[in-house]
Amino acid sequence: MPGSPAATTTVNANPGSVEPADQGTGCAGVGPGTRTDRVPLPAIAQAHRVTPADARELSKLFFARLREVPEGSAGHQYARNTLIEMNMSLVRFAARSFRSRTGGASGAGAEMEDILQAGTIGLIKAIDRFDPDRGVEFSTLALPYITGEIKRHFRDTTWAVRVPRRLQELRIELAKARDDLSASLGRAPTVKEIAGHLRLDEEAVIEGLVAANGYSTETIDAPAQSDEQSAPGQRAHALSETTGENDRAMELFENLHALGPMVKRLPERDRTILYLRFGQELTQAEIGTELGISQMQVSRLLTGILTRLRAGMLAS
Repeated sequence: MPGSPAATTTVNANPGSVEPADQGTGCAGVGPGTRTDRVPLPAIAQAHRVTPADARELSKLFFARLREVPEGSAGHQYARNTLIEMNMSLVRFAARSFRSRTGGASGAGAEMEDILQAGTIGLIKAIDRFDPDRGVEFSTLALPYITGEIKRHFRDTTWAVRVPRRLQELRIELAKARDDLSASLGRAPTVKEIAGHLRLDEEAVIEGLVAANGYSTETIDAPAQSDEQSAPGQRAHALSETTGENDRAMELFENLHALGPMVKRLPERDRTILYLRFGQELTQAEIGTELGISQMQVSRLLTGILTRLRAGMLAS
């Protein structure tokens, strides 16, 4: 790019996205009605479309102007916002190295948006702290700030349960070790192989692998991943609809819990019949002998008892 600031009108963005600012009563970087003897900032309509090479050169001009205008003025706000938009390519560059941490495809898009937002915070901090007089390229300062904020995002928000810091760091080492060993072995490594690679005890590796299970969780109401390939317009099934089954033991417990008060209200003979039939598992004939009544009477009494209990259950 030519060294003259006037040549900034040739920035490689959409046609017409960069225009020289008004040389008269105002410019894009100075408040309306304020005159300046310096070359005005270019008016960049689509700063996010500026190429990285042009952004590097334009940033020098904008940083210089950022120091000249009062903080909070329209000129300061324009210069700062334009610097953020022009250098978003640094955030996208840093975010690509964290793509493997976004998990499954079902949440990768939303997770990447969170990563970009965290990286943008780092970019803003770098812009506010950058000193052009030190002779250092802005990207040299910005990238550590951006990656630092992204790492802080993962450390503070992605762990579903509270895990000690050493285990959080161990999870990263384990992930790298598994990738390296899988590439060299052509298969998934064993715990012993990972422990040897990292020079750790197998117990420490197992503890790290168990802790890694708390890195992220997904609600059972989320759509199943396989539904992403389903036909258009077809309803996506939640994981809760395809995972697990009814617990019969729980259903039995609920029924017995509801029956308890009803059984207590039965006459003593009825409770005895229920106990002999279902507790002792006696036949009707054996119950009749025990109570001194006929089998037919036991059958009628038992049918009546069960009918009343069933009606009480349905009513409750």
